[in-house]
Amino acid sequence: MTIQELREKRNTAWNAAKAFLESHRTEKGTLTAEDDATYTRMEQDIADLGKEIARLERQEALEAELNKPVGTPLTSKPTTGKQQEVKTGRASDAYRAGMLTALRTNFRQVSNVLQEGVDADGGYLVPEEYDRRLIDTLSEENIMRRLATTITTSGQHKINIAATKPAAAWIEEGGALTFGDATFDQIWLDAYKLHVAIKVTEELLYDNAFGLESYILDQFGKALANAEEDAFLNGDGNGKPLGLFAAAGGGTVANTLTAAIKSDDMLDLVYALKRPYRKNAAFIMNDKTLASLRKLKDNNGAYIWQPSYQAGEPDRVLGYAVHTSAFAPENAIAFGDYKYYNIGDRGSRSFAELRELFAGNGMIGYLAKERVDGKLILPEAVQILKLKSE
Repeated sequence: MTIQELREKRNTAWNAAKAFLESHRTEKGTLTAEDDATYTRMEQDIADLGKEIARLERQEALEAELNKPVGTPLTSKPTTGKQQEVKTGRASDAYRAGMLTALRTNFRQVSNVLQEGVDADGGYLVPEEYDRRLIDTLSEENIMRRLATTITTSGQHKINIAATKPAAAWIEEGGALTFGDATFDQIWLDAYKLHVAIKVTEELLYDNAFGLESYILDQFGKALANAEEDAFLNGDGNGKPLGLFAAAGGGTVANTLTAAIKSDDMLDLVYALKRPYRKNAAFIMNDKTLASLRKLKDNNGAYIWQPSYQAGEPDRVLGYAVHTSAFAPENAIAFGDYKYYNIGDRGSRSFAELRELFAGNGMIGYLAKERVDGKLILPEAVQILKLKSE
């Protein structure tokens, strides 16, 4: 059997094991002793296939090494190190240098290489390295970009949703079949414009003693990230994305409390979410809300809040990760699988220089723009607990 065949066999076995696990859980979310033994055997079969694949891969590598010629004649000049990859277009070093030169000279020196990035609004597209760094900043500062599903669109994006599902029915032998209707709905991701602008003195731009381009990109990234996160959580869909906590189009309200929150309320919130969504579920709440949750205990007197003991890992409540945001409402807690929140980025971000607007003050403006939308495509995938208003 070839390596590819073994890999396909392992993949099939893994999918079967996952399906078995999901279909044989009891109401308590556990397996019976017999099902546990069966699943353990399935895991062992997968592990054995992995060992065999690794063994064949080592065998192939060894054969390739032994089949190499003993000596290879030199056909080119010796080099001192690794050859550097040649970049083209907006990722090229020439484009990056041209952009910096244009910035530092108030766009009086614009090289021909920048024509490759001419934007329709008169600005210049951010070089590709810069665009990635801006994405990194957005991902680091914005919890929704880490948790949600992000896609890049070139136009209005349609997402198909199964509105109703067919149901099975018992029939007598030889009886007539009954047919149900499976209907589908569509959700559209549009594009709303978001921008950030700053002013820089001419002296600071010309001297550039501390890496001005990095400073501008970091500040732009943080400002865009904050505005995005606020919209992804609280937006009403009018001129901005539709947020998780939106009254219409957001998550499903599981309960509205009329008294102070208790640990049992958090348990009710967890189990209000359907089991398939709980596998990747997490909490989103305001920092002030987490402060009150940390004081709650279960029936055994143990705190339901569990601190993280590893750097980079989130704290947990009832075993599920907790993400906090300053933009999350103080009177609500979200729990769900946020992969069902879709963020649509329309094209690339643009970066433009404003020469005339602040010329009288000896300053230059810089503008970053993006077009983005966000929607929760399955409201049942996120449950909302409304807290008692203070």
